[in-house]
Amino acid sequence: MEPHVFHRALGLSLVGGLSTAIGALFVVLNPAPNLKMLGLLQGFAAGLMLSISFLDLAHNALNSIGFLKGNLWFFAGVLFFGFIIKFIPEPDFSPQADSSEKQADDGGSGKDMMRKHRRQVLFSGIVTAVGISLHNFPEGMAVFLGSVKGLHVGLNLAIAIALHNIPEGVAVALPLYFATRSKWHAFFTAAFSGLAEPLGVIVVAYLFPSNLNPEILEGLLASVGGVMAFLTLHEMLPLAFDYAGQKQAVKAVFVGMACMSASLYFLEISLPKEISL
Repeated sequence: MEPHVFHRALGLSLVGGLSTAIGALFVVLNPAPNLKMLGLLQGFAAGLMLSISFLDLAHNALNSIGFLKGNLWFFAGVLFFGFIIKFIPEPDFSPQADSSEKQADDGGSGKDMMRKHRRQVLFSGIVTAVGISLHNFPEGMAVFLGSVKGLHVGLNLAIAIALHNIPEGVAVALPLYFATRSKWHAFFTAAFSGLAEPLGVIVVAYLFPSNLNPEILEGLLASVGGVMAFLTLHEMLPLAFDYAGQKQAVKAVFVGMACMSASLYFLEISLPKEISL
């Protein structure tokens, strides 16, 4: 492989990956969101995650390695993270209350409930960041393979991915901003989630073509889809229902799914036939 191809792919993947920071800017440059807006964005993010899980990762695995193997890998991911959720306590990253706040709250549970909500929202934001990072990894691999085909293909793909990643940055930054009350924490976490894309370029550049087993890769991505589906249904949808109401949250879920499906279609038609996400 020629060095300039790698450098070109790495640069293009950075453009696409760091576009999550643009979405995060929409969050940090605006006033703090209310709970209903947070619920709607949680529903929207849940739609993004479910669409990625079922219509992208699991779908590709079923087509590539067969119905039985694809489902086995998918439900292996579901069971694995179900086990983690059941037996490993959820970490508490919420800010610690000072002694005066604790004394003031001795007579009621309002602040305790808000801290619990912040923990739930923070965990949901972390889930979204991890899921989107895992989804960005194969996008980086696709950018590399597109760049091998030529600058025009790689550039078109990078632009499509950049547009596709902006709402993902919003979905990561908003719950983290609400939970931590730190705009910059939310911004840098969302921006960091996009760095999985250039990491995908680096990995595939060193593994391609001889050491990358396509069947194992598709199976692992199907497991990622199972993980994302479980965590979306377990963590994100309940929060969306609590904060925005069931009807509004369901609408937001389908809007998120429609947006992700449209962006995946845009990505697919930007790729040459020999390459798929």
